[in-house]
Amino acid sequence: MNQRREFEIAFVGLKPGVHVYEYHIEDKFFVPYGPQDFENCNADVKLSLEKNNGFMLLKFDIDGTVDVTCDRCGNTLTAQLWDEFNIIVKMVDDPEPMNETEEDPDVYYISRGESHLFVGDWIYEFVNLSIPLQKMCGKDEKGNSKCNPEVLEKLRKMEEDTQKDNNKAWKGLDKFKNLE
Repeated sequence: MNQRREFEIAFVGLKPGVHVYEYHIEDKFFVPYGPQDFENCNADVKLSLEKNNGFMLLKFDIDGTVDVTCDRCGNTLTAQLWDEFNIIVKMVDDPEPMNETEEDPDVYYISRGESHLFVGDWIYEFVNLSIPLQKMCGKDEKGNSKCNPEVLEKLRKMEEDTQKDNNKAWKGLDKFKNLE
């Protein structure tokens, strides 16, 4: 099945009420979007679509894991994905200007003549938003960092060198300190 079609929902034939869709997301899903800051994605997306007259409420539940790089040392670590997102899709006569002027990012407009809703872009966005902003190796049972000790030592030395260089830059200004 075409990947794009897998993420299209034909909502016209759906009866009012809640309809549940489940998607398993892996690395191949992200290929059309270009390179990502993670790999080995193993995410499950549960989409609850509540169809009403004139609008639909979409609730995305994201769960799973991805491999990311530690911000401090560069080690690969597994990050837990877990989040919920809601989108309200309203059916209107002229959706383009309304989408351009809508300030609420959780409201989206489609034409009354539409029959399918593509949810792939939202899944892409919500999986990315589920990744923790700060990605750091944790601590072991003794409270020591699990970060690569060689990298931590290099960072410590670089910080010392930077402080020494900063002190040299100000050294010559000491003679002007007490002039009055």
